[in-house]
Amino acid sequence: MSENVLPITIPLAGEKDTIRLGEDLALALKPGDCLALVGDLGAGKSTLARAFIRAMADEPDLEVPSPTFTIIQTYATRIPVAHLDLYRLSDVSELDELGIDEMLEDGICLIEWPDIAGEILPPGQTVTLTLTHSGEGRIASIEAQAKPKARLERVFAIREFLARNGRGDAVRRFLSGDASTRAYETISTDGPDLILMDWRRPLKGAIVADGKTYAEIAHLAQDARSFVAIGNYLRNRGFCAPEIIAADIDQGILLLQDLGLDGVLAADGAPIEERYLESVAFLAALHQASQPGPLPVGDGSTYEVPPFDRQAMKIEVSLLVEWYLPYKRGRPLSDGEKQEYYAIWDALIDSLADCENGLLLRDFHSPNILWQQQNAGIRQVGLIDFQDAMIGPTAYDLASIVQDARVTIEPGLQA
Repeated sequence: MSENVLPITIPLAGEKDTIRLGEDLALALKPGDCLALVGDLGAGKSTLARAFIRAMADEPDLEVPSPTFTIIQTYATRIPVAHLDLYRLSDVSELDELGIDEMLEDGICLIEWPDIAGEILPPGQTVTLTLTHSGEGRIASIEAQAKPKARLERVFAIREFLARNGRGDAVRRFLSGDASTRAYETISTDGPDLILMDWRRPLKGAIVADGKTYAEIAHLAQDARSFVAIGNYLRNRGFCAPEIIAADIDQGILLLQDLGLDGVLAADGAPIEERYLESVAFLAALHQASQPGPLPVGDGSTYEVPPFDRQAMKIEVSLLVEWYLPYKRGRPLSDGEKQEYYAIWDALIDSLADCENGLLLRDFHSPNILWQQQNAGIRQVGLIDFQDAMIGPTAYDLASIVQDARVTIEPGLQA
């Protein structure tokens, strides 16, 4: 083992633990990763591989035949998976026909009996998992380079968090990621499904102005404290934000009530008028509330909702002239064009001096509104993705929903 390869050891008392490990690995591995499975006959390699593939497909009964005789089986799962058994190969040259490099371009390879592959496997993205007998159970020893190892440790830390909160045997499935460092899982137990938010602290971005990063100027939340504080504020005022079941704020792991998948759009993508009108009624109620001061987080600290100030507004509108137009035109804008553009925005921002200000959720549009049919009135409007909320012009949220770029909203409904 090289000094850069870092081992992780996991005891497996029985087949149930092996299956759970395979399912957790499906949350950790990414396209380009290769999972090399090492162990004697009967050690549990095929059981683990089968659990991994079924979790990646989110099909618990998916037929996963052994590739012992076919050498390779492929699966069109969330991330494409190729399951290989190299036991019957006698020479490394036979691997050329399998196209492992091509498979790893956008997929994951699970390889049983990987020794013959030698140096063909990508060293930086190969995770070697060795299963050995230990009494009635097994020991899984995992070797990986720093980047995949960090992902593995994060997935296992979440499993430990679930165990500390009475859900160590929960079934975990990938739900979604977003444009940040957040990812989401569905957590299934004997009770109602829950949502797990995995919010790793982002790396500090490049300095763009005044010694600050884009995220700092735009007041984008950097950890889970904002979600906890604002969520509590909303629920305490009778609005429908997901209940926080358990939290490790320092690690950025939250276990949340599942508000479901029913939104405010019909199957054809058209807005459902009743739901849009109720969403706007919710905004009216929200904006009647007084501006929040420091909000308790629950760990003894407080969170100060940032202002939507001139700097934040201008860094947002700068994206058009700094990125989008140069991309579309194939050349940067001139200094004169930029000056004219920013002068227009400075005047518009000046005009906001006397407007109504309050808590604005910032991303109040169709993907972030989950309809709660079992509730009444504005409590039917389920809220998510409010961690970047600010204090600013309340018309911002109204514009967000009625001018949602994803939805065609007829003028009559906008009015």
